[in-house]
Amino acid sequence: MEFIKGFTYGWMSNKGDFAKPEAKESMRLLKERTNSEYVIISMAALQDGAHTTVVDYTGDHMVSDDELINMIEFAKSLGLKVILKPTVNCNDGTWRAHINFFDLDVPCEPKWSDWFRSYTEYQMHYAEIAQKTNCQMLIIGCEMVQTERRDQEWRKLIVDVRSVYEGPISYNTDKYQEGNVKWWDAVDVISSSGYYPINDWDNQLDRIEKIIKPFNKPFFFAEAGCPSRSNSPYVPNDWNLEGEVDMKAQENYFKVMFEKTNQKDWVLGFGLWDWKALLHDEKEANTNEDYAVFGKPAEKVIRNYYSSK
Repeated sequence: MEFIKGFTYGWMSNKGDFAKPEAKESMRLLKERTNSEYVIISMAALQDGAHTTVVDYTGDHMVSDDELINMIEFAKSLGLKVILKPTVNCNDGTWRAHINFFDLDVPCEPKWSDWFRSYTEYQMHYAEIAQKTNCQMLIIGCEMVQTERRDQEWRKLIVDVRSVYEGPISYNTDKYQEGNVKWWDAVDVISSSGYYPINDWDNQLDRIEKIIKPFNKPFFFAEAGCPSRSNSPYVPNDWNLEGEVDMKAQENYFKVMFEKTNQKDWVLGFGLWDWKALLHDEKEANTNEDYAVFGKPAEKVIRNYYSSK
């Protein structure tokens, strides 16, 4: 697998957002400003809570199929390669990692079989779009920690997806959870979220290497990044961390992350987090404390690194 110089795009976009001229301009700027070669278009279906079984991918919280297909084609016209990543959020705010049910079915209680039936329908829908638009990869889930023990259900889902999508399949596990997935042999590419403390990259990379080596599969960080906020480099996964706006903290985080991962030839890229479909005003970048890098010093660090690979 070639090195993935990538960025995640469009997270939490609603119906109509991709149809706005600003969204295409954002995609163009992503390519121009970061020298990315891949874009991971990530969508968020909704279920009511962590213990409900219906995954809704048809509401206004999702861009329409026509919008999505049009944006994929536009990205390709810019020379970008596209990875599709349909994932799910809980409408009540619970993190998707906590989606969970009883391992033994109980009458009148929600069941794994019902959830996987709905989730598989969702994945199949976007697998068909990925096939139709010739996407370079399909990521069939993200950070769904409690579901990962359901080995047979995930294996069946992968078999079903392969019946309609011919490209490589990955699954994005959460930080620290690389060893939690026992079915890595069923996917083509192993990926995880690389939100590791700035001072702990050496330890975490050594740990991950030992876990994934027996599977002999390509690996990349499907997510990685850090808010432009003081202290965030030490807990980059905490988007609610209180702190002052700090451009240098974010800039330094990317420098260290690239330095450390560049020493490991088995780390084959990133889907950096994240590039909005509707960007903030560049003039206001110095007041933005989000993961976004548009107009911030970290943007140049990323561009320089991707240009060197």
